[in-house]
Amino acid sequence: FKIGLGYDFHVLEEGRPLMIGGVEIPFHKGEKAHSDGDVLLHAIIDALLGASGVGGDIGELFPPSDVAWKGMPSSKLINIAWQKIKLHGWRLGNIDCVVIMEEPKLTPYRKTIIKSISNLLEADDSCVFVKFKTHEKTGDIGKGEAIASFVTALLYK
Repeated sequence: FKIGLGYDFHVLEEGRPLMIGGVEIPFHKGEKAHSDGDVLLHAIIDALLGASGVGGDIGELFPPSDVAWKGMPSSKLINIAWQKIKLHGWRLGNIDCVVIMEEPKLTPYRKTIIKSISNLLEADDSCVFVKFKTHEKTGDIGKGEAIASFVTALLYK
C-alpha cells in the first residue's frame, strides 16, 4: 500500500471554462492555465504519481513549457498518467478530494464529478469522494480570484 498527496492552485479569469473533475461547471470564470486548468484532476494526478513513485510530478510529466500540452483537456492528462501507473502494477484503493472555492456552490455537482473521476480511473464510484469548502471570504480564494484542491490517494499492488 502507498499513499500520495496532491495539491493544485489556479488563478481564475473571466471567459475561461471552469473545469472541476472533468466536468464543466457553469460559471463566468475558469482556471487560468497551460492546459484546461482542471485543478481537481491536476491534484489527483499528483497524488497518484506521488503514491506510485512513477513519472515525477505533473509538471515533469506534462511540462508547461511543452506546447504539446497547451489547452489539453486534463481528462487526457490523467488518462496518460493512470495508464503509466497501471503498467507498474498499481491499482486504486481510493481517493479523497477537497476543492476550495468561494463560488459557485459545487455540492449540486458532486455526483457528476465523482462519476467523471471514477470513469477516468476505471474505478467504482465508492472509491472516489469529493468535498467542497470555501475560504471564508479570505485570501485570493475567498475573494473569488482563485481555486485550490487537495487530494489523497491510496494505491496497492
